[in-house]
Amino acid sequence: MPLNRLVIYARNVEETAQFYEKHFSFKATRLPGDRIVELVAQDGGANIMLHAAAKGQRSGQSIIKLVFDVEDVEAFCAQRAKAGLTFGPIHTSDGYLFANAKDPCQNSIQVSSRAFRKDR
Repeated sequence: MPLNRLVIYARNVEETAQFYEKHFSFKATRLPGDRIVELVAQDGGANIMLHAAAKGQRSGQSIIKLVFDVEDVEAFCAQRAKAGLTFGPIHTSDGYLFANAKDPCQNSIQVSSRAFRKDR
């Protein structure tokens, strides 16, 4: 059974949609009368559903990290920095690179070349 959708509870749904469209090439779809904005992954993988956060919900309180597979972590981070998304240091681990950042809702996100390791 494949995992197809993740839900992010966002204080500002539109800002969060624009973030994932701009930096990770998702396409936002909105259906009339639907309170959810679905971000469709253009290269396959799980879609992200954005739902307005409840008033009592704190940003970033979930213990989850969204990991995006990118073959060249250094190039991706440099490209995104020019567009306004700054990742932390690039780390090396067991034959792959990764770097971390936060989305507008303070959720942890990561780009990783783990899926492209030569020993897979």
